[in-house]
Amino acid sequence: MNYRSIKDLNEIILKRLSIIPRDIDLIVGVPRSGMLPANLLALYLNRPYTDIDSFLKGHVYKAGARGQFINIDAIKKVLVVDDSIASGGALREVKERLKDQAEKFKIEYAAIYVAAGKERDADYYFETVPTPRYFQWNIFNHTSLSKACFDIDGVLCVDPTPDQNDDGEKYRSFILNAAPLYLPGSKIGTLVTSRLEKYREETEVWLEKHGVQYDKLVMLDLPDAKARQRLNNHGQHKANEFSESQYSLFVESELPQALEINRITKKPVFCTETFSMVYDSQSLLYNIKSGRHLPILRKVALKLRDIIKGKKSTSLVPSSKSFSAKQF
Repeated sequence: MNYRSIKDLNEIILKRLSIIPRDIDLIVGVPRSGMLPANLLALYLNRPYTDIDSFLKGHVYKAGARGQFINIDAIKKVLVVDDSIASGGALREVKERLKDQAEKFKIEYAAIYVAAGKERDADYYFETVPTPRYFQWNIFNHTSLSKACFDIDGVLCVDPTPDQNDDGEKYRSFILNAAPLYLPGSKIGTLVTSRLEKYREETEVWLEKHGVQYDKLVMLDLPDAKARQRLNNHGQHKANEFSESQYSLFVESELPQALEINRITKKPVFCTETFSMVYDSQSLLYNIKSGRHLPILRKVALKLRDIIKGKKSTSLVPSSKSFSAKQF
């Protein structure tokens, strides 16, 4: 599995910006995933920018101006940009849509990421990235989420505040009315949460209300929050379900638990706290310690290292939703 963040996208565009010729008059983004890289290219090259539908209607925004259009008759060379090429089917559809425009403009095509063997499908590409792959800007709409496990609090919805987390009526009200965060556009395989089994009905009501589709909901079968705190196995609980499944991705809200799930299962874990993919928790700890990642992640890693070395317990997480990068 290969993952690219928005930061990765920006860096590869800047690194290989020189491959784009400077006689381009207009940059056109392929909705929706191609809009982000197209906009970045237009900004860095100081060229007008639009989307395919607007281009076909003759609506093109002037570079460096707000709300000002340019005369499309002055455009000669157009660069159509998408974020990626996998099979090449989407690009063929775009070319079919624009075939009549070839009489008016010289149209070339660019993709930031291409699958191996598809490098010649576009006139310009920035990096070869094998499939399967996930991108930060569309990970929650990926069709393979049906083969993924998802946390709930901090992923699908906000975390409860300390006041709301009373294991009583306030918490029940929170579950029913929690503000949504990252609602997927595709069906999820299994929801794995540290919420207690006694709150299943309220959780299912919220999921239905927000149109979250899933195959299974796994909760902690414990009597109360105190029992959950004593057990303190949030990462292990999630890792157990992930290990027993044939799924290849877990989406977790907190970095420490993401590292623990990966350490136990040896499978990729996507963390919404940092919007990063954890492939190898031990290597990640080393890289962060070496200063190759953000300072806040380095502090979290050092804390986790101390926990691993100083305690016999397999759990890396002191307590539910209390061990956060924001603490350091």
